[in-house]
Order: sequence, then C-alpha cells, then structure tokens
Amino acid sequence: MPRFRAPDGRMLHYLDSGGTGPAVLCLAGLTRNHRDFDPLAAHLAPRHRVLRLDSRGRGASERAADPVAEYTVPVETADALALIDHLELTRLAIIGTSRGGILGMAIAAARPGLIAALVLNDVGALVEAQGLTRIAGYLGRAPQSADFDGAAAELRAANEAQFPGLPKELWTRVARQLYDDEAGRPVLAYDPRLRDAVAASFEGDVASVDLWPLFEALKDMPMLVIRGALSDILSAETLDAMAARHPALQHLTLPDRGHAPFLDEPRAVAAIDRILEAHL
Repeated sequence: MPRFRAPDGRMLHYLDSGGTGPAVLCLAGLTRNHRDFDPLAAHLAPRHRVLRLDSRGRGASERAADPVAEYTVPVETADALALIDHLELTRLAIIGTSRGGILGMAIAAARPGLIAALVLNDVGALVEAQGLTRIAGYLGRAPQSADFDGAAAELRAANEAQFPGLPKELWTRVARQLYDDEAGRPVLAYDPRLRDAVAASFEGDVASVDLWPLFEALKDMPMLVIRGALSDILSAETLDAMAARHPALQHLTLPDRGHAPFLDEPRAVAAIDRILEAHL
C-alpha cells in the first residue's frame, strides 16, 4: 500500500498504476476515495500513468487530529502538491470530481506550468448552496443497512431523482466504492468528523461558494468541464457563464446524471481522451 508523508507528517495513501506514459492525477470528491476512479483508471492505464490520491481522512489515508483545521481546501491542496513532489512530476493532468476539482483548480493556480490539462467533474466557478445543503444533510451518517444490498438500496432511494433508471448492479458498485467492507457490513470509508469541518467552514447558514477568482486565474488552462444535467452543485447557468469567460473551454452535459457523473459514461470518457491526447 503506497503512502507518502504530507507536509505536517500525516501519512496519505495513493495508487500508482499504468505504464510510463504521461501522468494523470485523479482527485475524488469530499467523502469519496480512489475507488470512484476504478473504471476510468482501467481505461486510461494502457496509455497513462494513473495516480489516485485518498485525501486525508478518506480511504486508506490517515485521519486528522484536528478535523476543522485539517479538512480544508488549502491543506488538501498542499497534500496533493506534496504527492506530486514526492513522485518528482513536472507535468501532468488532473481529473477532479467535485471537491477534487476545486483542489485541481487550486493546484493549477499555485503552480503555473505544472498542469497540462484540467478536467472538472461537476464543479465549477460557483458551487450551489442547494447542493451543499443536501451534502451537509448526509455527511458523517453511517449506512443503516447491515449488508451491501441494503446499502445499495439506501443509496438508490436517496439519489434516484438525480440518477434515474440506474440498474441495481450499478448502485451496488457505488456502494462498494463509497463504503468499506467490515466483515460484510458497509461502513463509512471516511472520517465522520468531516461534518464538523464543513459546518465550521460555513459559520452559520450554508451559502453558495464563489470560486470565480480562482477560475478566472486559469483562463489559459486547457480545461474540460463535465456536468450532470440534474446536478444541484453546478448549474447550467454557471457552466454557460464559464464558457463565455473561457472561450476555449470544452464542456459537455450528461443526461440522467446528477452530482456527480461516474466518468464511465461513453461521452465523458471520449471527451477525457481527447483533452489528454491534445495537451498531455
């Protein structure tokens, strides 16, 4: 299990797969981990060195001593940069889902010239309060079911409005990605104290997060934005405004997907292939 030491000493887990091709770093969402990228990594690995980081407190990475101080975008950005330095990478692409996309933007802004291309999966210049409120509602709550079939059914009931028509097998795969297996019982694969850190970041009512200055700093960055048509995190209006301000922005919206697309959708995979081939 490969690990490296973060700037403050935390031991963080990552996966390094693929050959000697150009490097692609995959960064998962707030409560997610490297398993979210299993299908995409298998697709990319023949041509790319695919790296997947478990942010601190997620997956197999060490949990925080002080969640409010440590589970923040600046700290997690520094962690990702530490992995890049640990692997002595001087040029790579980043694919980031939700929180991972925010980290990708922050990394690109912090190290001009390092990131050859950036893929944002259902996140952009404005993060909608509606979606943040929904996420805050389930943060830190363990699944109620004692097995993965039940956990998959829970996920389906909670998310079917954003992901209509998905087969049972796909919900089971999502449950296996989201939860750890503890003797057959699904358990959270992240530190439940993430809830405390997110609550502290709002200091009151949940509000939209304005990332326009960060996005504007990347106007020359080759960028692809993938949006779920039913997303409550990235609105169609925000994506349109991003495209207007970034004329070279590549983007697509996937039907029957909310927050966030799985990145195994054929159109998403094809778009990722195109931007990596063009810029990496």
